[in-house]
Amino acid sequence: MSARDEASLVVDARMMEPPEPFVRTMEGLDELKDGEKMLLLLYREPHPLYRTLVNNGYTYRSQTAEDGTVEILIWKVAA
Repeated sequence: MSARDEASLVVDARMMEPPEPFVRTMEGLDELKDGEKMLLLLYREPHPLYRTLVNNGYTYRSQTAEDGTVEILIWKVAA
């Protein structure tokens, strides 16, 4: 199953200027219901975001597509 198939919400932030990708990501995470996942699309690895996700109880899986898009699947860690 691809990350796109697993995601309930997709945030395509590839053409956004900072800080909009971060803001949209955090807003999207607030919309997720239990068990849902969000897919974030960027052109680079967002290392500061990864720290924020972990610190707020989320986990993620990232992979780079052939076109250079970094696909980051994000979900809440079960308590």
